[in-house]
Amino acid sequence: MPRAVLDSSVLISAFLTPHGSVVRLLREPIRSRYELCLSEAILAETAEALLTKSKLRRYAAYADEDVHEFIRLLLTQVEMVPDTPAPPRVVPNDPKDAPIVAAAVSAKADYLVTGDRAHLLPLGEHQGVRILSPREFLDILG
Repeated sequence: MPRAVLDSSVLISAFLTPHGSVVRLLREPIRSRYELCLSEAILAETAEALLTKSKLRRYAAYADEDVHEFIRLLLTQVEMVPDTPAPPRVVPNDPKDAPIVAAAVSAKADYLVTGDRAHLLPLGEHQGVRILSPREFLDILG
C-alpha cells in the first residue's frame, strides 16, 4: 500500500471545505487505498494556522473545539513519524517547508501531497518521494 504525507495546506483545505474534493483524501474508501503518515510539526502547523489566522476564520466559521476535534480525529487515522531535522536547502526558496519534506522522507513515503505551488510542487521529487497536488494524488488512487 502506498504511503503518503499530507502537508498542512491540504489538511487545512480539508477542514475548511468539508464538501470539497481534498477532504476525500481523509474519507473512505479513498483512505483505505493508502497509509497516511504525519508528524508533530505538520499537525502543529495545521492547528496553529486554523486557531490563529484571522483570514481563515473569516473564510469559514468554526470553534476552537472543532479544530481540536479534527486533530484528534487525524491522530486516530495516521501513523505518526518523528520530526527529523532537514537541511534548510531542501526547499531553497522557503526553508520553513524543509520539515515537511523531512517528514515524508522519514515516513519512507511514496508521496508528499501539497497545495504549495510556490515552493514544494516545483521540486517534483526528493529522495524518492514524489511531490504532487491533491488532484494528482486522487487521480493515482483512482
